Amino acid sequence: MSILIKSVRIAGFRGLKNIEVELEQTTVLTGMNNSGKTSFLKALQLALGNRQFLSQDDFYIQGNEKAERITIDLLLIPLDQDDHQTAEFSEKWENLFTINRIRTNDSGDSFVPLRTVITFDSIKNSYKTQPSILQTWPDFKSDDTTDWFESESGKEQSFRFDEIPFFYMDAQRDILDDIKLKSSYLGKMLSKIEYSKEVVQQLEEQIKALNETTVSNSPILSNIKTTLKELDTAMDSNSEGIDITPFTKKIRDLSKGFSINYTDLPMEYHGMGTRSWSSLLTLKSFISLLNNNADNDDSAFFPILAIEEPEAHLHPNAQKKLYGQINGIAGQKIISTHSPYIAAAADLKQIRNFYKDDTVRCGQFDAELLNHKENLRKINRQVISTRGEIFFSKLLVFCEGETEEQVLPIFAQHYLGKSSIEMGIDFIGVDGCGNYLTFLRFAEALNIPWIIFSDHDQNGKVKKDIHKTLKTLYKDDSVDIERETKVIFLNDECDFEKYLIDSEYIEEIKLAFKKLQSETYLEDQIKAKDGTKKDRIKTAKTCSTCKQNIYTDTLRDYSGDDGFKAALYDCMTSQKTQFAPIIAEEIINSGKALPPKVIELFEIIKTILPSKEIS
Repeated sequence: MSILIKSVRIAGFRGLKNIEVELEQTTVLTGMNNSGKTSFLKALQLALGNRQFLSQDDFYIQGNEKAERITIDLLLIPLDQDDHQTAEFSEKWENLFTINRIRTNDSGDSFVPLRTVITFDSIKNSYKTQPSILQTWPDFKSDDTTDWFESESGKEQSFRFDEIPFFYMDAQRDILDDIKLKSSYLGKMLSKIEYSKEVVQQLEEQIKALNETTVSNSPILSNIKTTLKELDTAMDSNSEGIDITPFTKKIRDLSKGFSINYTDLPMEYHGMGTRSWSSLLTLKSFISLLNNNADNDDSAFFPILAIEEPEAHLHPNAQKKLYGQINGIAGQKIISTHSPYIAAAADLKQIRNFYKDDTVRCGQFDAELLNHKENLRKINRQVISTRGEIFFSKLLVFCEGETEEQVLPIFAQHYLGKSSIEMGIDFIGVDGCGNYLTFLRFAEALNIPWIIFSDHDQNGKVKKDIHKTLKTLYKDDSVDIERETKVIFLNDECDFEKYLIDSEYIEEIKLAFKKLQSETYLEDQIKAKDGTKKDRIKTAKTCSTCKQNIYTDTLRDYSGDDGFKAALYDCMTSQKTQFAPIIAEEIINSGKALPPKVIELFEIIKTILPSKEIS
């Protein structure tokens, strides 16, 4: 039986004004840069580990508002042998925490509510840390006048336990530094190496013989030794004189010459990826050693690991492998990452997405979604397996097809002054309006803002389908699609290609085809396909025998202005991936205004993203 930090609450620390995050045994923190992931890990370090890094800059500041204190609450719960929450702590943990720290809720479940409050004493110019055990675990309130951190803190009481060590590993790790530092996890393990007296004597005799053989068989070393013996003529010494030892004489000095080779090459010859990975694995080895010692003593032991960017310098397959290795370490792991491969390798229940606008928020998938196998399958197949980068988006714009996915980023850079990558916007083609729900569930769960930029058909089916999607998403039948500001519909009977034609960009489209194909491409296509079969449509007539509706062929008609537009449309839709970027550039180069619906989209984006994100 073990324990778990089930919930973490932080107020007044760096950019974290007031936030609650629920944790798993392995939790993966995703989100853009500067969204609060590292601050969250550092807050855990304040509560459980080293506080020496603390400065006044670590107190929350926004405008004229500055936090007077930092509050960090941790909720510890007991787990059974299957890692499920249980009602009571095991005897080992109960003895460690004592009844002074263990609380019981109305359901009879035991828990330990830990609080750390840090304030700055301006007179002493120092920081005061007050650890305490709460009487209850108050309800979390993010924007109410009575906040959780204003609840009674209780009597000051320490909760730093050797049995719950905290390990912080930042992104700047290197096994070469670990070898040199006695304070590293590798250095600590090397310092604990012990042998019996008999083994020490045996090894040192072998090393002595090895040194003698090495020197005697080397003319250079032998010459050096002979020459250095001349010291005896000038020194009054009763020692044995000069002794050249290519290999250390004493077992206690083995760690001084310690080195690690990989693929027959010293670590110095390997890149940062291998060295960073090796450093993480030494932490795994160190924790395994401590865990074995605890098992042998039948004592409580539960390490907490905070790891920044384990993917540093590693290729995608190595990142996935490393995640599995970290996931297998004993204790509780909190991983901060920018890797879509690590995020994709994790279970959805392990994902916590940090998003920052006016404040920092954390999103996660709710239990209802996680317990629905078909919804999970769709998210994994349609989103995570192919669009892992959207874990780190600031805004998601969903559209139906490939043309929009390629054209809109080009238009965005022109209109908004920055690339979509700089602004953190992802334009996602969902391949049909029937797939919106899966992507929207993903975005809503992780608190990522979204917009739909949709086609619009003649009979309104698309609008009805999206309306139904939103009612399902929000579980609210009162959703008014006509007032939904996050959904933009093109004009009636329009997909994006037809919308560009109707928006009077015919000359730009013609120029794009000339650049993409040839000067006479459109004329050649019209001559080749005019009057050919286009598709089959169902008529009102029925077969007298089978009583089924009769279908009839429709033919392409490229005559007149409408026919020419139809020819343009057919050519555009037949080669979307090649054509889309070129038409976007031609429209921009023409000096004309962008299509009205596109401008409407970008104006909504301006209201969602902070002004500093857009020029």
